[in-house]
Amino acid sequence: MSYHVPVPRAPLSEDQVQAQRDRIVEAATDLFVRDGYEALTMRRIAQVLGESPMTAYRYFEGKAEIFAAVRTHLYRRFADSQRVAFESCDGPMARLLAMREAYLAFAFAEPTGYRVMFELGQAPQDDFPEQSAEGERAFGYLLRAVEAAMDARLMHGDPLTTAHLLWAQVHGIVTLHLAGKLHLGRTLEDLRHLDGWQW
Repeated sequence: MSYHVPVPRAPLSEDQVQAQRDRIVEAATDLFVRDGYEALTMRRIAQVLGESPMTAYRYFEGKAEIFAAVRTHLYRRFADSQRVAFESCDGPMARLLAMREAYLAFAFAEPTGYRVMFELGQAPQDDFPEQSAEGERAFGYLLRAVEAAMDARLMHGDPLTTAHLLWAQVHGIVTLHLAGKLHLGRTLEDLRHLDGWQW
């Protein structure tokens, strides 16, 4: 009697592991954006990928870690858009305006992804340092742009405080627009062209 001895699976290379993680994150991003966090399961991710329900657990500890990877993916793309805008202009104020438009373009092109980034419950930053690093990178471009504007005496005050206020201002207007709340006499287009909206 002969017995079939299973051949051990060859270990994956680092590139193969990363490629599989990327596939899982891409599938999870689409599902999170479409269905929300609570509706998503590891089994659903596996179904989209055509894999065993346990496959994702080979690469991630659970849904929370995948969600952090999704957020990291979104923050990285957002930070990249801010970097491109930052590098597209020489003048400090022109740079800030380009970054504002890039911010709006990202939020309105991917409104649900934007909500995933900012509005759903966040795990402690220390739990997922890569996600935190991408968010800090995006903010870093704004801070550098504000510092340059202040060096040119085009803005005044504390750079870090001013950068936070500008971010909060744009985020607030984006959030109101996405929620359909800008209906009391001023639209997004009215507000984005006001001289008082300096960023």
